Amino acid sequence: MDDIVKKYNASIFFDQRMYNEDIDGSIAHVTMLGKQGIVSNEEKDRIIAGLEEIRKEIAEGKILFTVEDEDIHMGIESRLIDKIGDVGKKLHTSRSRNDQCQVDIRLYLRKEIYEILNSLCYLESVILEKAEKYEDKITVGFTHLQHAQPITIGFVFMAYFQMFKRDIERLTDTLERLNYNPLGACALAGTTMPIDRHLTSELLSFTAPTENAMDTVSDRDYSLEFLCDASISMMHLSRWAEEFAWWNSSEFSYIAIDDSFCTGSSIMPQKKNPDMAELIRGKVGRVYGDLMQLLTVMKGTPLAYNKDFQEDKESLFDAIDTWKATIDIFAKMLDKTEFRMDQIEKQLGKGFLNATDIAEHFAKQGIPFREAHAIVGHMVKACEKKGCDLEDLTDEELQAIDKRVTKELLGDISIKSCVNARVSFGGTAPSEVHRQIEVGRQWLNSLER
Repeated sequence: MDDIVKKYNASIFFDQRMYNEDIDGSIAHVTMLGKQGIVSNEEKDRIIAGLEEIRKEIAEGKILFTVEDEDIHMGIESRLIDKIGDVGKKLHTSRSRNDQCQVDIRLYLRKEIYEILNSLCYLESVILEKAEKYEDKITVGFTHLQHAQPITIGFVFMAYFQMFKRDIERLTDTLERLNYNPLGACALAGTTMPIDRHLTSELLSFTAPTENAMDTVSDRDYSLEFLCDASISMMHLSRWAEEFAWWNSSEFSYIAIDDSFCTGSSIMPQKKNPDMAELIRGKVGRVYGDLMQLLTVMKGTPLAYNKDFQEDKESLFDAIDTWKATIDIFAKMLDKTEFRMDQIEKQLGKGFLNATDIAEHFAKQGIPFREAHAIVGHMVKACEKKGCDLEDLTDEELQAIDKRVTKELLGDISIKSCVNARVSFGGTAPSEVHRQIEVGRQWLNSLER
């Protein structure tokens, strides 16, 4: 190869992070070859010993890969042959780099998924703690970024709990589909050698061997599915980061983010910028890009293997690193963020937050809801004209709107009363939020077991 082609062709500088998985796959493969009599037990033992030495040397930084290695598979195999001689050449019997690459990625991604699931579970535990702390603390609920209805802060936390719960469920489903053994598919059509793919599946803790060799070497669905999972979860994190950014603004001042997750300005000494929230909001774009990159690679690739598939790793690795770091940072930032109830309470009297509750109260008194809705709309207009709250309208003013309405009919329309009354399943009442927290905790504990 021309030198420029060698550099363009090489993947060693990014796929070397899978050296442990490559060695694990090779050990399982040669163990199977030994059991099947394809290599002798002595040859098997020498190969395994050589691989373990190489693993140790890589971990200790004694092996530095170069462009001449091309990829992690050849990098390890060439050093094995140098170390133990021609017997090392037998390792590649009944194996292609096509299925070898697949087993490395599946093992690596499986390991990373377990770590990401742990991180998501930790985030969920922080959310539950915060939800419990603020389960009866009232804040403003928005639609269209306008004051809508009063809700509890615990209710907000449990809304995000459900988002990340779905993220965990999606990722768990991906893990289930990922966990099939590609070893033995070889280049695309299997092998004439008497291999045992069920044994390598057992040795590597896969559910079973993949069913079709041609599909196996050309399949990247599991990576795409993971990238979809990452993109959706990053979107959830970005949505909350967006709320953090405006909750933290001077106009809102709803929260106090710990200084350790903020930065100052290079020129304005008074600034405390929510940089981590903004970075999280920004980094979702690169994960979306990782997904689109691999989708684009895969869209025009005929069966079976194509060199295009080498481009499946960098985007995957980037999404893994970005998603993991984002979850961990957000969880810690969330843990160290407190709500400023004194500032939030100043906003509860704005926007007629109890309007819907009044309409529902009228409906309970026998007034059809559409009529009740219109009545309250006229009450809001009267308040805007007078510059008062709904509670301040007099009997005369109410009667002028509708003869059926009196202050007595209004009843208790305080913000706290409105929140406490929303006890429908999934609602914002503190009692219902408490139930959601307990159900969430039971679910999370069942995962940890």
